[in-house]
Amino acid sequence: MKKGMFMMAVVLMSALHVNAQTKVDDKEIVGVWMMESMQFEGEKKIVCGKANGYTQFKFYGTDGEYASAGITLTKDGKIVVMPQEYGKYSLKDGWYMEMGRKPLKDAVILTDKNTYKGTWQNRHDIWKKISVPEKVRKYIVDCCKMQETPSDIEQSIKQTMFK
Repeated sequence: MKKGMFMMAVVLMSALHVNAQTKVDDKEIVGVWMMESMQFEGEKKIVCGKANGYTQFKFYGTDGEYASAGITLTKDGKIVVMPQEYGKYSLKDGWYMEMGRKPLKDAVILTDKNTYKGTWQNRHDIWKKISVPEKVRKYIVDCCKMQETPSDIEQSIKQTMFK
C-alpha cells in the first residue's frame, strides 16, 4: 500500500513539474518590451521606471526587425529617447541573436507570454511586454533607425567638424 501511494505521489509530482515548465513559443517575443529591472553581478538590483527615471525599450517585429533604446524621464518631466540599435534579431528554439552577434541561449528566456528574463555579459534583466500606442512605438523605432548616420552625412561631418 505504501509503495503504491509513493509511486502515485512521484507520478503526480512529475506531472506537476512538467506542467510548470510549459514552453512558451518563441513567436511570443514579437511586440514592445520594457525593462523592469536589471542587476549587474555582485551589485544591487535596479528597478526601472518612474522610481529612477530610466528604462529600456525593445521592439521585436514579426519580420525580424529589432530596435533598442534607453528612455529617461528628466527631473523637469521631459522624456529623452536615446537610440541604441536598429537591425535584425532572431529567436529559434531558445537561441537568441541580435545585430549579427553570436547567438546566446540565456539572453532571452520567455517565462510567460508577457515576461522574459535574460543575461547579457554580466547583467541579468527582466523585461515585460507592454502595450503602447502605435505612434509611440513608431516614433521610438524611427529614432533607432536614425541612429545610423548615412555615409554621405558622416563623411561631411568628419570633413567639417573633425578636421
